[in-house]
Amino acid sequence: MAIAFDSRGYAKRLRENGVYQGHAEAHAEAAGDFIMSELVTRSDLAAALTAQTLALTLRLGVMMAVGFGVLATLMKIL
Repeated sequence: MAIAFDSRGYAKRLRENGVYQGHAEAHAEAAGDFIMSELVTRSDLAAALTAQTLALTLRLGVMMAVGFGVLATLMKIL
């Protein structure tokens, strides 16, 4: 999903409210460069969730394997 940022409309709104044209255009360009690059898309969230799910599944599996190993060892000793 692409997100559009209307930098011309943003600069126009700033100019209409008393900001000098050069400042308004620079501000709109900076907003487009910095703010839009930091937005997260649904595909970004899905990738992060998948990675987190895999990491947690792996940790749980390792903890269970170690727990069963300790239990088996204790049963042999006792």
